[in-house]
Amino acid sequence: MTADEATATIDELASGAGLTVRTTRYYASLGLLPAPVRRGRVAYYTDRHRVRLDLIRTMQDRGLTLAAIEQYLRAMPEDTPIRDVELRRSLIASWAPLPPTALDRAGLEKRAGRKLTDAEIDYLVEGGHLARTSDGFESRATLEVALAVLELDLPLQSIEAAGAAIRRHMEDLALELRGVLRTYVLPEVRARLNASDDTAEFERTMSRLRQLTLEAVASNFQTATDGLVDGSLLAESS
Repeated sequence: MTADEATATIDELASGAGLTVRTTRYYASLGLLPAPVRRGRVAYYTDRHRVRLDLIRTMQDRGLTLAAIEQYLRAMPEDTPIRDVELRRSLIASWAPLPPTALDRAGLEKRAGRKLTDAEIDYLVEGGHLARTSDGFESRATLEVALAVLELDLPLQSIEAAGAAIRRHMEDLALELRGVLRTYVLPEVRARLNASDDTAEFERTMSRLRQLTLEAVASNFQTATDGLVDGSLLAESS
C-alpha cells in the first residue's frame, strides 16, 4: 500500500461501512484492519481497509464472535487481493447460517409448547440443537426439528443414537461438498467475477446453490431411507 492509494479518513471509512468511528477504531485496535498510512497526524485508509471492514461486519451479522473473526483474519494475509476478500465476504453472506436466537428456559419451553425435562434439554444441547450461554441458551438451525422429534415420545436413547449417526455422516458429506466447491465451483466463479465485476450476482448464485444443496441432501436421504422399514426390520428384531 502506498500513500497515494490512501485517500479515506477514518470518518469516511466508517461511514461507508455503516459503522461508527468508535467501532471502527475498536476493530483497528484489535488488529482486524491493516495499519493505515499516516500523513502528519492524520491516518488514511484504502479500499483494502474497506473490504476488510465489510467482511468483518458480514461475519458479525452471521453470528461469529470477534474471537472467531480475529482468528479468520489472522490466517488471511494483509496483501490478499481485494477481489478475493470480496469473494469471501459474498460467500459468507450467501452461505453462512443466520445468527442464533437467544432464549431463556421459559422462552425455550414456549417454543416447545410444553415443559421440558432436564434430560430433554441435555439432549438438545448434546445434539447441537441448542447451546448453553451464561444467561440461558442459543438456538441452532435444527432446534425446531429436534423439538418435533421429542414429541414422538420415543426413548431418548434411540433419538440420541439416530442423531449421532446423522451428524457423523453429514459432517463427512459436508467435507466432500467443500472439496467440490473448492475444486470446481470457486475457480470458475473467480474467473467470471474478474470478467464481470458482479459480486451481487455471485451472492445470488451461491444463496440459490445452498438452497438446492439442502434440498438435494433431503431428497437423496429420503430415497435412501425408502427401504428402511420393510419386512426385514421386524425379522431382525424378533
